[in-house]
Amino acid sequence: MSGYWTALRAIVLREALRFVHQRERFLAALVRPLVWLLVFAAGFRAALGLSIIPPYQTYITYETYIVPGLCGMILLFNGMQSSLSLVYDRETGSMRLLLTAPLPRSWLLFCKLLGATLVGILQVYAFLAISWAFDITMPPAGYVAVLPALLIAGLMLGALGLALSSLIKQLENFAGVMNFVIFPMFFLSTALYPLWKMAESSTLLRDICAANPFTHAVELIRFALYAEANLPALGWTGLAFAAFWGLALWGYDPARGLVRRKG
Repeated sequence: MSGYWTALRAIVLREALRFVHQRERFLAALVRPLVWLLVFAAGFRAALGLSIIPPYQTYITYETYIVPGLCGMILLFNGMQSSLSLVYDRETGSMRLLLTAPLPRSWLLFCKLLGATLVGILQVYAFLAISWAFDITMPPAGYVAVLPALLIAGLMLGALGLALSSLIKQLENFAGVMNFVIFPMFFLSTALYPLWKMAESSTLLRDICAANPFTHAVELIRFALYAEANLPALGWTGLAFAAFWGLALWGYDPARGLVRRKG
């Protein structure tokens, strides 16, 4: 059992040190949502004419409405960024050394996934702190209640990135794949506007947004920030995590996955 704990501690610490040494990554993770929050929010609010009354029946400003979506954006970009590092590690050979350790491959991949998710959660709380400094606040209990939601959503999005990294052979191809995953998932969700607003434009787009796993992750975070539970969103996010995690394990299985085919 000590071997499992040692591997977990070592991999999580490695992810944390890598993040600390990449200050540009931390700044980019904060600047991107802050631009949306402080610059584009006013334009979106004026263009969409939103007067939002969410399911928890409390009036909030548009800036407050998109905060959960921007938290999800941070987790989404962080999950893809950590997957990019996996592709790099595979090209340099360090990933092969990790996966040949005398521990179950699923545990090693989960340690990698957990480390990346914890880094993403730290970025989210830094973003929430800066938002609070601009008087964009949530109920105090929400800052604590959102932690499990961030963990589940981060694991789901990180598992998606992990699955994608198993399908990509070269580092140069990853940026294109990220654009085909990140932006559709983000814009076809409730991160920036509610489903009923999307339904006014197109029923088909509304159905796509409703089926988007990122939508359920955002709603899980949104309710948690108001210390509310959203069991359907929790169930769908957990189901998506199980599907992406299973695909990642299959992709990194040397007997059946694509890693062996490319080797």
